[in-house]
Amino acid sequence: MSPPRKPQRKLRRKVARKGTRSIPRPKPVKRGFRVEATTERVLLPNGTLLDLDIVRHPGAAAVVPFVSEHDVLLIRQYRHAAGGMILEVPAGKLDDGEAPEACAARELAEEAGQRPGRLLRTGAIWTTPGFTDERIHLFAAFDLTPVPRNPDDDELIEVLRMPLSAALQLVWSGELSDAKSALALVHAARQLGRLA
Repeated sequence: MSPPRKPQRKLRRKVARKGTRSIPRPKPVKRGFRVEATTERVLLPNGTLLDLDIVRHPGAAAVVPFVSEHDVLLIRQYRHAAGGMILEVPAGKLDDGEAPEACAARELAEEAGQRPGRLLRTGAIWTTPGFTDERIHLFAAFDLTPVPRNPDDDELIEVLRMPLSAALQLVWSGELSDAKSALALVHAARQLGRLA
């Protein structure tokens, strides 16, 4: 049996006046160090009213570090949720009020021990818009200067140097399957005219 339409119409009019589709802003179900999970009552564009579980995220930055014209740095990092070590580009969440460029530079220094002389914004992606508002800003870094690495306590990282073409081959083969890293590499290669 379908729900009555009349309450949805009233709700839709109320929402249209306020200019939002979420009604009202819910209290967090769970708030962690990095994210906040909520259940939100949402009126869809087709008039359907439902509850959606949403993970609110401050956003992040990911960066492809170019150590030479052709070579990049990747990191092999332990990721418990993925079941072990995976290949990635340096990346991390935005701190409160932090610009994506500042986050990219900070994460590059912390994880790979490099300070960028120049950052090129290559794009931005939604990670999994079905349940989270996380948006990752993508960059390529050039004119690198070595600095001491300062990884967070939960970061077990090995830094790897390789040609961009080899990093892209890891994407095509599926060995590098982290989506943000794969897209960061593809965007950087496209910006530099190196996608075949």
